[in-house]
Amino acid sequence: MAKILILIAGPLSSAPRPQKEALALAAAGHAVTIFGVWSTTTGARHDFLLMRQGLWHFQPVVDLRPIGWRGRVTGSWLRLNTRLARTLHRRGGWFSPELLGYGVRRLRACALAERADLTIVHAEGGLWIAEQLRAAGLRVGVDFEDWFAEDLPEAARAQRPLARLRELEGSLLRHARYRLTTSHALAEALAARYGVAPPRVVYNVFPASDRAGLDHQSLDRRHGRQRVSLHWFSQSLGPGRGLELLFAALPRVRTPVEIHLRGETSPATHSWLEAQVPPDLRPHLYTHALVPNQALLSRIAEHDIGLSLDTPTIRSRDLTITNKLFQYLLAGLPVVATATRGQREILDAAPTAGRLVSANDPKELARAIDDLARDPARLVQHKAAALTLATTRYCWEQQAPVVVAAAEEALRQP
Repeated sequence: MAKILILIAGPLSSAPRPQKEALALAAAGHAVTIFGVWSTTTGARHDFLLMRQGLWHFQPVVDLRPIGWRGRVTGSWLRLNTRLARTLHRRGGWFSPELLGYGVRRLRACALAERADLTIVHAEGGLWIAEQLRAAGLRVGVDFEDWFAEDLPEAARAQRPLARLRELEGSLLRHARYRLTTSHALAEALAARYGVAPPRVVYNVFPASDRAGLDHQSLDRRHGRQRVSLHWFSQSLGPGRGLELLFAALPRVRTPVEIHLRGETSPATHSWLEAQVPPDLRPHLYTHALVPNQALLSRIAEHDIGLSLDTPTIRSRDLTITNKLFQYLLAGLPVVATATRGQREILDAAPTAGRLVSANDPKELARAIDDLARDPARLVQHKAAALTLATTRYCWEQQAPVVVAAAEEALRQP
C-alpha cells in the first residue's frame, strides 16, 4: 500500500476530478490524503458532507474563512501577500509563488512534511509545489485539468507570470512520474509545445452508478413540461463564460423555453443579467445557487437540454473538455456545445447526443436549440442517445483503471 497525496487549490466540493481520482486510488488499496483550501463557509459546509465517504482523508491545510480572530488574521495576511506579489510582478516582473494561488507556501510545507510516495497536483500553484518536491527527491505527478499557461482571456493573461508557468509546465511534463490531462486534443498540444510524449488522457466523466442516487424531484423548473428547460452551470455566473452568446440567441429561439443558470452570484451579476436579457424573456430566466456535488446530477436531470458554451479563443478552453458536458450526458440531457476542439472530440462522433455550434453565431445556437426542442418525441430520443453515450463509453468506471495504472506505474519508478 502506497501513501498518495493529492493537492488542490480550493475546497474539495469544487474539485470533482481529484475526488474521483482519490476514490479510484483508495479503492485500489492505497492510503490517499487530499490537502486543500477553504475560503468560504459554503465550500466548507459542502466539504463536510463529502468527508463522510471515509475511503480517503481530506484536510484543509489553508483556511481563509473569517471565523474568529485567528481566521481573520490568517486570511488577511495571505490576501495581503497575494496583493503585494501582484504589485511587484506588475511593476518589475518579479515572480512569487503567491501569484499562483492563496497559501501555496503553506501547501508546500505540508506536502514536504507528509513525504508521500506520490504527490499529485492539479492547480497551477501545484506546479510550483511539485517542482519544489521534485527538487527534494520526492516523486510527483501532475494532472493538467487545464493548460495553465494558456488559460484566461488575453487581458487577464497580461498580468500573469506566463514565462514561469511555461517553465514549470515543461519541466514537469518531462520529469513527473504521473502525467494526465483531459482530452486528446490537449494532450497532443502539450506534447507539441514542450517536445514530450503526450500525457495520458482521462476524461472528466462521472460514474454511471451515480444515477442510482437520482431523487427524481423537480425543484428548479417552474412550468412543468409546458416549456423546454435549458440548463447551464459553472462555479460562478457572469460575463466571459459563453452566456453572452446564449442571451443573443434566445430572442431567435422559436420553441417556448425556460432558462436555468446555476453558479455563484453577486449583486453585480444580477445587474449584468438584467442588462443582458430582453424584458420579455426575464420571467423565464432563473438563477440557482450551487448545490452539493451529490445533488447536482439530480438537479441537472430535471431539465431537457444542457448548454456548454466554452470559447475557443482561449486556448485552454478550446482544447480541454470540462466536466459539464459529461455531467449533462449522464443526466440524460442532449448537449448544445460550442465547437471547441475538445468538445468536437466527443460530439463529432455522437451527433444524436447533441449539437455543435459556432461560438460567435447566435442564429446557429438558436437553430440548434430549436432542432432539439421543437419535437417532444425526438427530444426523448436525443435524451436516450445522450444517456447511452454516457453509460457505455464515457463513464468513470472505464476511466478509473487508467488512473490506477498511471499511479502504480509511477510508484514503480525510482
